[in-house]
Amino acid sequence: MAENNKLPFGKKNYRLMLAGIAIVILGFILMSLDTEPYGFGFLGLTLGPLVVLAGFVLEFFAILSKPD
Repeated sequence: MAENNKLPFGKKNYRLMLAGIAIVILGFILMSLDTEPYGFGFLGLTLGPLVVLAGFVLEFFAILSKPD
């Protein structure tokens, strides 16, 4: 019986996941820096959510990429 001891994620996957988490946190920080009332400025409505979305796309890619 052949044992398969490979982990589901490799070093590259974990690095991409950490980078994705950092980008999501950066997006939320950008949204909190908006000085307009109720966050209706450029940072709160456009740039912050796009950065968060980019972080989630990177997380998706990190999960689906082939391990090393």
